[in-house]
Amino acid sequence: MVERSEVDENKRATLRRFAVLGAATPLAKFGGDDGGESEARDAIAGYVATTPGAHFSKIRDDLKLGTGEAQHHLRQLLEAKVVESRRDGDYRRFYPAEQFAPFEQVALGYLRRDTPRGMLIELLRDPDATGSDLAEALDVSRPTVSKYAASLEEAGLLDREDGYSVRKPETVITLLVRYADSFGEEAATFAAQADGFISFDP
Repeated sequence: MVERSEVDENKRATLRRFAVLGAATPLAKFGGDDGGESEARDAIAGYVATTPGAHFSKIRDDLKLGTGEAQHHLRQLLEAKVVESRRDGDYRRFYPAEQFAPFEQVALGYLRRDTPRGMLIELLRDPDATGSDLAEALDVSRPTVSKYAASLEEAGLLDREDGYSVRKPETVITLLVRYADSFGEEAATFAAQADGFISFDP
């Protein structure tokens, strides 16, 4: 059985780790002896800076915050214009304020989803990949690929006019590389090989 004090200490350690990053964020440091509230806000700001596009539940759970606690601090950060948010279907995703263009925010939102991220990575690796190729590589059904492909096209991330092709691939690659650690092992592997997927015009 896990002791309550151990749970609290784990939460404090997590908050302190991200608060170091958040404290460097403009306007994030509210200061004052507020019983640890500024540390929680700094931690959220730091987390959003390293995990842009994360939705509310992930922020709350990864930082071991209560629902009301997370809502309170995010509201203050939004009001202070430290972070901004964007509705994404059933989710509200959070980003550092004024750091990402609308296309980048949308891309980050889809890169936070396992299957769309996998599809984009596979298509960046192999622009000639078919729907069947993607289904086999990701171990999902062909209808699942079709469903997400339609969603990615509607979001402006995928072109389906002649097969599948990623729109603004350099931007998507840049986001994958910059935040690879927050996307997981698959993205980290891609990031290590990314130089081979970027084209430069002399």
